[in-house]
Amino acid sequence: MCLLVGAAGVGKTLLVKRLQKLSSGDGEGGLGEPPPTRPTVGTNLTDIVAHRKITIRELGGCMSPIWSSYYGNCHSLLFVMDASNPTQLSASCMQLLGLLSAEELSKASVLILFNKIDLPCYMTMEEIKSLIRLPDIIACAKQNITTAEISARNGTGLATVLLWLQEQHKCSS
Repeated sequence: MCLLVGAAGVGKTLLVKRLQKLSSGDGEGGLGEPPPTRPTVGTNLTDIVAHRKITIRELGGCMSPIWSSYYGNCHSLLFVMDASNPTQLSASCMQLLGLLSAEELSKASVLILFNKIDLPCYMTMEEIKSLIRLPDIIACAKQNITTAEISARNGTGLATVLLWLQEQHKCSS
């Protein structure tokens, strides 16, 4: 199981829809127009096939107080941050710290995704890393942490996310 979490409005639902299309081969001729999405209330389960079936459980951003109820069967974690919203970054950083300190997630691999890099006002990964002191967070974490810049809207970086998921789940049951 892969958990997909992040604050409300960071693009989790569009990300999982795009990954599903990309993994099914439907994205061969391009991903096309972004499908419509609405805020996730509760949780969504989506299977993608990346050499093997990987179930992604998307947890709505408004559910953050009870995210810990879903940590039990988590092999990997996708944490999405909105690179175009500097005012939301401190709250996202607090959520990330909470996830990284959870004992049930101590063995989970973590991919931090800086989404919405297609917007003109986005902050670079280097700016965000500096602002939230990400190198310090990574140095203190028990988990193996990777970062990537993506645009769920136009597909930039999604192949990298799919490869990361394949690598993390190639030996899991």
